[in-house]
Amino acid sequence: MRTAAFAFFISLVLAAVLTPLVRAFAIARGWFDYGLEARKVHGRPIPRLGGVAIVIAFYAPLVGMLLYPTGMAAHFYSDPHRAFALLLGGLAIAGLGLYDDLQGAGAKMKLVVQLAVALGLWFAGFQVDELGLPGFGTIALGAFALPVTLLWITGIVNAMNLIDGLDGLAGGIAFLALATSFVVAFVRGDATMALLCAALAGSTAGFLVYNFNPASIFMGDTGSMFLGYVLAAGSIQTRQKASTAVALLAPIVSLGLPIVDTMLAIVRRALAGRPIFSADRDHIHHRLLARGFTHRQAVLVLYGTSLLLCAFGLALSFASSAQTAAVLTALAMLGVFGVRTLRRVESKGQAAVDVSVRTAIRALAGPLGDAKTNDALFSALGAAASALGLAQLSLLLPNEAPRNLQRAPTPTAPVLRWPLGEPASGALELVFADGRRAPDHEQEIAIEVLVDLIAVARARIAQSRA
Repeated sequence: MRTAAFAFFISLVLAAVLTPLVRAFAIARGWFDYGLEARKVHGRPIPRLGGVAIVIAFYAPLVGMLLYPTGMAAHFYSDPHRAFALLLGGLAIAGLGLYDDLQGAGAKMKLVVQLAVALGLWFAGFQVDELGLPGFGTIALGAFALPVTLLWITGIVNAMNLIDGLDGLAGGIAFLALATSFVVAFVRGDATMALLCAALAGSTAGFLVYNFNPASIFMGDTGSMFLGYVLAAGSIQTRQKASTAVALLAPIVSLGLPIVDTMLAIVRRALAGRPIFSADRDHIHHRLLARGFTHRQAVLVLYGTSLLLCAFGLALSFASSAQTAAVLTALAMLGVFGVRTLRRVESKGQAAVDVSVRTAIRALAGPLGDAKTNDALFSALGAAASALGLAQLSLLLPNEAPRNLQRAPTPTAPVLRWPLGEPASGALELVFADGRRAPDHEQEIAIEVLVDLIAVARARIAQSRA
């Protein structure tokens, strides 16, 4: 495993050297995450694109082994079709993330590309065709193998993307999961998995030096989606079917935090009648912040939770049937405790929620639907400004002068921005009359509903002009 150690060291050093260079380049080009949206928590301009350093540092030792082959390198490239499918798929995901960071990619575009990459991996032999279930043995998936494989890859890619909401959070969780997978791979003699984990863990650790709170650079979608891709694809890279069944066990549990956060987000948005790809401030890290945790404290709590889940993942990977039942029971108890804790956080923070705000915004569906022009659409937003208690509302549309509604003297408060879909589609800017720096929970939901209604109305107006 000396090659794995070498890959870790090279990736670590490269990421540590490249990250400040990428940061300086992003600052010079003005590529910032401005933190002006209500769901952002950092509140100041931070350069993004740190994921570029992670990607380059990850690929460097793997490409270098083509020039200076070792025993582990020979194993990794023994099936070049699979090896290059894995590497090229990573470049495609990183390219998608880079485009999203610079130009903005819609949810549909991202999902289509992710599914295309996952499908390519399927044909290259990365297939989840069996699952090991305690008490039932190994179950062949048959016709369900393809959808389960696609769901696993795209699900983990997006789960890592969604959990990337605090300084160092996604990188730290990924590092812990990679360390867990490396131990499993090392014990089982899976050289390919060990090599992938070592290279990505090194690049992630080198980047975290600059990304831990207070972060001086973000990884962006380039980094978060790439981390999810390698974690997902690497966990099913092995050829042996029996190994495939257990290979997913440790990653599923080790990545339990982003997986559960994603599942809760989907259910939450579905119950609220909102698109499942819309953003909000109800992720686990947002709830910890709402309860009074500082940025760093919230990250450390989630690190601890992830570390505990990684320990469960390792235990399950090497446990007997009886031990597996005991570990799963303990894990279930931990899950119940965690969900109940989150519900208490939610109930404390929302005891006085007034759903009339959301009702008033939904009532705008009719006027916005009747709007024939962008001016008429903006006129209908007066009721929204009143319902939300705004001092100012601005509608910014591409190639058009800003439309501003001033209802009261603008207080000393930040201008909060909500993109209307993709960044190129415009934005809605709001200033609250009471000077608050962020909306409460109910206002957050109402504003997201309003943004969705505006986006639909604008698409209809544009279609009528065509």
